[in-house]
Amino acid sequence: MKQLKRDLQAVSKSLKQLTLRTEKIAKNLDKLERPKPVKKSKAKAKSKVTTKPVKVSAAATVLAIIKRSRKGVDVATLKTKTGFEDRKISNIVQRFKREGKIKSGGRGIYVKA
Repeated sequence: MKQLKRDLQAVSKSLKQLTLRTEKIAKNLDKLERPKPVKKSKAKAKSKVTTKPVKVSAAATVLAIIKRSRKGVDVATLKTKTGFEDRKISNIVQRFKREGKIKSGGRGIYVKA
């Protein structure tokens, strides 16, 4: 009977140690799951300046698309890429042709000059 009592005490002691170990493991898992907060230094915060996006004119947008194209661009393509109306695109194209920035590469196709 004494031997049984000693065995039970030993088992009880082992269970207590196991529960302590599992609690430590659970704490470590909680630390791993939580993202660590990133510390920002004041010097970096001051150096970051948020800038507003630069608004590009409609004419500059059309000219950029025409310059990027090797074979030239037609009005339908300009319309889909910019979302502008036919009238607006036609006015911009005619102005650039007058200024010599673009030229006609065929019927309805415009290439950079």
